[in-house]
Amino acid sequence: MSTQPFVQTGDPLNDFLRSFWQRQVDAAEQETPDYRHPPLPLARIKKVMKSDPEVKMIAADAPILFCKACEIFIAEITARAFIVADSNKRRTLSRADIAKALSKSDQFDFLIDIVPREEIVFSSPSNGIGPSKKAGLANKADQVRLLAV
Repeated sequence: MSTQPFVQTGDPLNDFLRSFWQRQVDAAEQETPDYRHPPLPLARIKKVMKSDPEVKMIAADAPILFCKACEIFIAEITARAFIVADSNKRRTLSRADIAKALSKSDQFDFLIDIVPREEIVFSSPSNGIGPSKKAGLANKADQVRLLAV
C-alpha cells in the first residue's frame, strides 16, 4: 500500500471520497495480505463475532475479511474527521471532529449511541449557575478515552 496520505489539506469531501474508494479498490486488487501479522488482532475480531448467540462457527477467512473492513472503516472515519478539523484550521483531531464528520452522512447513523451528535452543555457542579463548558475533549482523560475506543 502506498505511503501517500488519504486526504490532503483543503480536499473537499466529495473529491476525497472518490479518490479514497478508488485507492481502496486498487489496493485490494494488488495487495497480498500478510495473514501472520494482521493490523488488528484476529482473536478479538473472532470474539466479537462470537458474541452473537446465533453464530456457531466462523470460517477461517471471515476474521481476516472483517479485519480489512475494520481497517478501511477506521481510515475513512479518520480522514473525514481530518477534513472537519482542517476546515476549522486545526491539525489535531478531537472527539467533536469525529462526531461532526459522522453526522454529515446518514450511513453512520448506527454509531449514534457511541458517538453522540450534539454536544451536551454542563453547568457548574457547585450551584448549577455560572459558566458552562461544552462536553468533549476538555482534558487529557477525555483524549485518552477517545483513543481507547
